Amino acid sequence: MSSERGSATVELAVLAPVLVMLLFLVVMVGRLVDARQAVVAAAADAARAASTEVSADSARAAATRAAEADLAGKHLSCSPMAVAVDTTRFGAGGVVGVHLACTAALSDLSLLRLPGSETLHGSSSAPIDAFRQLGSG
Repeated sequence: MSSERGSATVELAVLAPVLVMLLFLVVMVGRLVDARQAVVAAAADAARAASTEVSADSARAAATRAAEADLAGKHLSCSPMAVAVDTTRFGAGGVVGVHLACTAALSDLSLLRLPGSETLHGSSSAPIDAFRQLGSG
């Protein structure tokens, strides 16, 4: 019995760093999933904003503004962020689509200051009211 004295303390000292690293990994995965969801939601908001505009040019600008504002509100910084707006079917009764790509630093997504980045993608489309009058463009 006396030869095993203090073995629990040693085991805890050995396992504690592993458990802490596992906890940090779980937090990072959770934040990465949350960031992916934020990008998809920003793409949906951008598509919705674009669908309310009267011209394809103003739809592109509105989609970009909406995506930037949505991601800033969720404290997700993208460097770079690309907003591609599909206005090929922009017209009464048509559809506007948005694809959003956000490159986020892994150090922003984890409690560990990890190097590198992850590119997150989100796409969405929104219908344009069939009884709206649209401008040209």
